[in-house]
Amino acid sequence: MSSLYARWMYDWDARLNSVSTNRVVRPFDWGLEWTRQWPQAAQHPQNGHDPLSYLKALNQAALADSDAFYGYTTPADFRLDGNRLLFTSPVHTPYPENNTVHGQWFPAGEKPGRRRVAVVVLPHWNAQATQHGALCRGIAKLGIHALRLSLPYHDFRMPPELERADYAVSSNVARTVDATRQAVIDTRCCVDWLEQQGFESIGIVGTSLGSCYAYLASVHDPRLKVNVFNHCSTYVADVVWEGLSTQHIRQGLESNVTLEELRQAWDVISPPNYVERYARMEKKPQFMYARYDTTFPTRFSEQVVAKAKELGFEHRAIAMPCGHYSLGETPFKFIAGYHICNFLKRNL
Repeated sequence: MSSLYARWMYDWDARLNSVSTNRVVRPFDWGLEWTRQWPQAAQHPQNGHDPLSYLKALNQAALADSDAFYGYTTPADFRLDGNRLLFTSPVHTPYPENNTVHGQWFPAGEKPGRRRVAVVVLPHWNAQATQHGALCRGIAKLGIHALRLSLPYHDFRMPPELERADYAVSSNVARTVDATRQAVIDTRCCVDWLEQQGFESIGIVGTSLGSCYAYLASVHDPRLKVNVFNHCSTYVADVVWEGLSTQHIRQGLESNVTLEELRQAWDVISPPNYVERYARMEKKPQFMYARYDTTFPTRFSEQVVAKAKELGFEHRAIAMPCGHYSLGETPFKFIAGYHICNFLKRNL
């Protein structure tokens, strides 16, 4: 019976994955022009290095001082327009749409004398502007204010030539790093705004790609004490290389770079490189994953949980009996929503 159930789940996820027919195999590019604003680039000029060696060197320098890599100056132009938070991203890109950050605000009812709590919600890759809204409304009903961040190159921030958020993760190696850096910094800016509004306890919920961004943000921001990582995984390169929904990206990469080389070029954006630091920060994380996931292959998620057990830090692990895409379908989306909301309510 279990093998039949597993086959059904894998088939269901494959069908859900095949709904997207606008995936594009884009040309490979090291994208070194995207490194110019990285803090380490000024101290480590290219100086004749080949592109891969240069990116390896920049990644090692960035890992050695990741607080600088993910550092920023708080924006001075926060403005709440109705239920939309807008501000200028500290990371400048060539795309005006992407340089304005959009956050959808879901305020909760407050009771006098109770601590003010809020959560930043980071959606999945290629999420539509309306997605994760139901989760935010559910969180708000529990008395927790929710701020849904539009990720770089997504929905309101998508350049007009795109149909998908291809610039967030792609075969342009350095642009993928830059988009991740921007997502982490934009997330931390949202925490700044919430703190300015008087919130005393702030958590974060990230799903899929948003889970990676949330982890990196939490590692570099001690204010994010309560964390939910929905679809947790390990190295970004491994997920792109093996994941069902990223095979078009692999096609653009694999004739130009090996998996090991890609890991090194993406070291600074890969969660395993920060796990010892995370373990020392006394966070309260909930790791969630799908038992039949072919987009974030399940063994990578299980490695995350195993490492947490090995290091002995407090955590909760939830293994959902579904796949990556089917987690967003009935009944699993309601079960996942319960686990997320319950964890936030108990810990924020």
